[in-house]
Amino acid sequence: MGWACNMRSGFAMTSELGFLIRGQVMALSATLGLWGGQAMATDGLTTIRSTFGPQDTVRRLEAAVKTKGMTVFARIDHAAAAAEVGLSLRPTALLVFGNARGGTPLMQSAQTIGIDLPLKALVWQDASGNTWLSYNDPSWLAQRHGLGAEAETTVKALTAALNALATAVTTPP
Repeated sequence: MGWACNMRSGFAMTSELGFLIRGQVMALSATLGLWGGQAMATDGLTTIRSTFGPQDTVRRLEAAVKTKGMTVFARIDHAAAAAEVGLSLRPTALLVFGNARGGTPLMQSAQTIGIDLPLKALVWQDASGNTWLSYNDPSWLAQRHGLGAEAETTVKALTAALNALATAVTTPP
């Protein structure tokens, strides 16, 4: 366990440590690969590049959410709010949406997850004019709120649904 001394090269890794380091390198490679594939993941935030402009991406997202039987609770245009007070902000809009059938079982496990529900997705434009869709990873939320095994099926289903939704609204059919 840990490091072992090797007289020829100084230090050598044990097989356990080597396995752990290879796993971390593979995870880092996968993350870097996602960036090359126009996606990012940072501290529970998943971000995917959209091939559409910000307004089209928000419209597509809202339509897809409704088609999936979820409720749109709010659409917040941060750029419009900034303009109202004389400030400029690139297009940035937040869509708040969800379904009690999906969220309630999570809150039954840990009511604190209600601070992160309903779900939210942010559509924003960067300084280069690229449009992005960002949302919280349900697995990260589950970990944040200490959800146990009883919520695992719901979290996995929610993760798959959000990934599919995000991919569908950011790429052409």
